[in-house]
Amino acid sequence: MDPNHPFEAAIERLGRRNPLDAADREAIAALPYVRKRVAAGAHLVRDGDRTENCAMLITGFAHRYKITGEGARQIVSLHLPGEFVDLHNSLLETADHSAQTLTDAEIAFIPHHSIRSLALARPAVGQALWRETLIDASIFREWVMNVGRRDARARIAHILCEFSLRLQAAGLAENHCYELPMTQEQLADAVGLTSVHVNRVLRQLAEEGLIARQRRSIVIGDWKRMREAGDFSERYLHPELS
Repeated sequence: MDPNHPFEAAIERLGRRNPLDAADREAIAALPYVRKRVAAGAHLVRDGDRTENCAMLITGFAHRYKITGEGARQIVSLHLPGEFVDLHNSLLETADHSAQTLTDAEIAFIPHHSIRSLALARPAVGQALWRETLIDASIFREWVMNVGRRDARARIAHILCEFSLRLQAAGLAENHCYELPMTQEQLADAVGLTSVHVNRVLRQLAEEGLIARQRRSIVIGDWKRMREAGDFSERYLHPELS
């Protein structure tokens, strides 16, 4: 398979979820798709849309979110290059939340029926896709715990720990040093706080020597203490499959 294929990162990711042979990988690479470049803030799907395609990130970052009746936003997930943003829509078809890019991005839009046919024809690929959705659900559960039961300092420390490990697994960070793919306002919407409160906690973590930051650059200087501050265990990320 061409190492420059736009699905390369996704294929490697799915291969970590479940062993894939050469024919499995070629079958994923052969999926039909439409490739689009979109700007930061572009909607990939909106709550209530009837969808025909799944969006997979080739480059860039995206998030999923819900809006309350009063217009408040809750960000419920972050997505990296090589990840499907809305794989569940291949079966559910009507979106129950919105997905939007965080940065400029390249997106592959893949027809639902092609994904379903591939999963049925290639059981190993189907199991990898299934595990992908299960790990998504595991991360959702942890984010619910984070917003519902941790204090502000722990919420932010926890999500910064998660970002570090996920970005490292994707080859986008090293030694717990990375570019935060969210603004403070977006981070606030992910942890259920105001942006002012988020800024205050980031300063506190820096003053304690747990992180160093410059604009969006984050360096976790003491991983052990940061884990403790965030009540963080990577078990929910299932690193054995990552």
